[in-house]
Amino acid sequence: MASGQCNCGAVAFEIAAPISQIYVCHCSICRKATGTNGIAVVVVSNNAFRWVRGQEKITTWKKPDADWQKWFCTTCGSPLPGANDAESTFVPAGLLTGGDEQLKVAHHIWVDSKAHWDEIGDSGKLHPEAFGG
Repeated sequence: MASGQCNCGAVAFEIAAPISQIYVCHCSICRKATGTNGIAVVVVSNNAFRWVRGQEKITTWKKPDADWQKWFCTTCGSPLPGANDAESTFVPAGLLTGGDEQLKVAHHIWVDSKAHWDEIGDSGKLHPEAFGG
């Protein structure tokens, strides 16, 4: 089982499934949302994801005119897990505090949109746009 929490600890969660692959999104929206080169996430089944505490501390922001939404802690502002689609949840990898020892970057998505200063230096597969399977 993997677990994680936001920076202040107000929001915590568990993942009751093995996780091994990190997806790094380099799109301009994720760069602006994080202030970095993108965001590293794991994707898990909704059935394997469970909030432990702090759901009342979660708020969202939806980008106008886009199919993109951000979940974050109202106390510390840490990005939080959110709905990837009807069946899965994305979990920011930096929130994981246990069960993540075997994680490895497997995929870089939206690399055609990455910042000019962003250098990808691992063996993750490069995808020009969204991951297609």
